[in-house]
Amino acid sequence: MSMKTSNIDFKPRIKAEMEDTIMRKAVAMAQERIGANRQIMVNELGHWEEWRDRAEQIRNHVLENLDAYLYQLSEKVTENGGHVYFAKTKEEATDYIRDIARQKQAKKVVKSKSMVTEEIGLNHVLQAEGIEVVETDLGEYILQVDNDPPSHIVVPAIHKDRYQIQKVLHEKLGYDGPETPEAMTLFIRERIRKDFLEADIGISGCNFAVAETGSICLVTNEGNLRMATTLPKTHIAVMGMERIAPTFEEVDVLITLLCRSAVGTRLTSYNTWLTGPREAGHVDGPQEFHLVIVDNGRSKILGSEFKDVLRCIRCGACLNTCPAYRQIGGHGYGSIYPGPIGAVISPLLGGYEDFHDLPYACSLCNACNQVCPVKIPLAQLIVKHRRVMAETGLTPKGERRFTRLFNYANAHPALWKVGMTMGAKMANWMIKDGKVSLKIDVLNDWMDARDLPAPDGEGFRSWFKRHQAERNK
Repeated sequence: MSMKTSNIDFKPRIKAEMEDTIMRKAVAMAQERIGANRQIMVNELGHWEEWRDRAEQIRNHVLENLDAYLYQLSEKVTENGGHVYFAKTKEEATDYIRDIARQKQAKKVVKSKSMVTEEIGLNHVLQAEGIEVVETDLGEYILQVDNDPPSHIVVPAIHKDRYQIQKVLHEKLGYDGPETPEAMTLFIRERIRKDFLEADIGISGCNFAVAETGSICLVTNEGNLRMATTLPKTHIAVMGMERIAPTFEEVDVLITLLCRSAVGTRLTSYNTWLTGPREAGHVDGPQEFHLVIVDNGRSKILGSEFKDVLRCIRCGACLNTCPAYRQIGGHGYGSIYPGPIGAVISPLLGGYEDFHDLPYACSLCNACNQVCPVKIPLAQLIVKHRRVMAETGLTPKGERRFTRLFNYANAHPALWKVGMTMGAKMANWMIKDGKVSLKIDVLNDWMDARDLPAPDGEGFRSWFKRHQAERNK
């Protein structure tokens, strides 16, 4: 299963998303609300840039010593009675989890929200085995019922309003209640309570793993995660290999920034720490604990010019400020990782073939750089993607030809001067009502989105020369 969420080409896909007024209104309202709350929390905490510097330092230290911390983590998890599996590819990860499900003769699996399980396509693998998979995060549950992919890293159903959700619940589950969040939440809660009790396996993600103790940290706003990880007899946690903190001291810094950046709160409702399976004499917790550590291309990124992106703590702050995301929503990106972070990481994990358009879904305004709590230079990494694609011939042929022609003219001043003079003269009949009658393939989209100024038939150089002469009189 690919990371792709759509098989529609990029341009018609974003055009359709921009015509979705409900989505655009919902996303705009969420961005404004979360952004305002985030700023309140930032001001309250104080010394925000120093906090960001410290978080960047922690994440860089982990990446520079990742092999040692992965070894320490695996040793501690094993010492605590758990099992550790290192998966180089997404197929290895899903095969391991599927084998556990077969061994347990699992009929039902409950899941808490996890981006890495979306990345490896875990649900589809388990469902192909005839296993019922139930997403228990409220937003993820609604999307699963509607067969709709998530559109945000933290708020998966951000693109739907309450009336759309009410319609989904009515048509798919027979809900007849009002469109109030409280009533719809209660309806879903009553439905999935039995799923927690019947599940054979609970699967979660992992916000941070603590190498010193072998603990995993899970940050949520709903109680579903604690039920999904403690009621089933087997708990499987899936994590990207970079999601490690050396000790609880570093996690404290990262969580402080994560919660404020993600949803504009001091802390989420639940901060859960799990250390291995149920201990002897205890009644709570799973009998078995498995930690699946996923590479899936991360080692290659670690040794590349894009390694800074591995600092990401999946807070979604870049999505919450991005003007492109505001207009095209998460589904416009066609990846389970949308927004600026998706424009960087999707081509790295999923390949340029599927995601070569995403680095161009960006105005390079640098807003994402300013809000990232671990100071990832997202805009600069997006430019690097564009450069890599240009240098390796992945850009459209028409664009490459036009660029070569432009560079040649630009490198020959006499030719450039003739072109500018002729262009100024020709602009009078080429531009009508702000639009160009002559279509140039690589510039069509750019020109269609803009009203060009009425030309006066004069090039810049002649205008400048004339004005200089007038001023010197």
